[in-house]
Amino acid sequence: MATDRHAKTAVITGASSGIGEACARTLAAAGFDVVLGARRLERIERIAAEIGPAARAHVLDVTDTDSVAAFAAACGPVDVLVNNAGGAKGLDRVADADIERWRWMWETNVLGTLHVTRALLDRLIDSGDGLIVTITSVAALGTYDGGAGYTSAKHAQGVLHRTLRGELLGEPVRLTEVAPGMTETEFSNVRFDGDDARADAVYAGATPLVAQDVAEIVEFVATRPPHVDIDTVVVRPRDQTPDGRVHRSN
Repeated sequence: MATDRHAKTAVITGASSGIGEACARTLAAAGFDVVLGARRLERIERIAAEIGPAARAHVLDVTDTDSVAAFAAACGPVDVLVNNAGGAKGLDRVADADIERWRWMWETNVLGTLHVTRALLDRLIDSGDGLIVTITSVAALGTYDGGAGYTSAKHAQGVLHRTLRGELLGEPVRLTEVAPGMTETEFSNVRFDGDDARADAVYAGATPLVAQDVAEIVEFVATRPPHVDIDTVVVRPRDQTPDGRVHRSN
């Protein structure tokens, strides 16, 4: 990776696919050095190689404090952190809640964000113009039947991020929460344990967002002047309303 500190460094978690991968590619194209973190090392190494010399890849499990510490040690100076790692498991009603699925969602979405943010916060402050972007979800703003495990985790992740906004007042760090609606990535495949047919049905007949749509918002936020803090961006496809209804053509 280039060592010229005129090039800012952006760290992206969950960078092996979807929004994280798109953010890494888009920020690199915008002139950032990028550090990709994810559990699937071979995938992020391939993506980093495709991006070129501005990219590095390091294995990262956001739920493992030792992994986070090793990842942070490898990052070097950091100007931008994109907290993207997260996900959902299942669609169980509260009465049928699978505790281990809930635990995974809370550890990945909430504690994962906490672990990585704490590990890199001093460097973001030291950069003189740090930025923390946390990718939450419209699930951080509402509820839906069967979604309590995920929506509660996303609400908590959002509250963590919004609290930090106040706690860092006066420090040279901006914070932006990006809350996407229906976005076609591997998200539903993970939620439904690799059931492609069930995942495909989530998007059938609608035109969802794609990862690049969200990545371009992150790029816009990351390229604003230091005094401009875009607090929250809520983005949905035209086919989805704020109350969760989806228009389908068939």
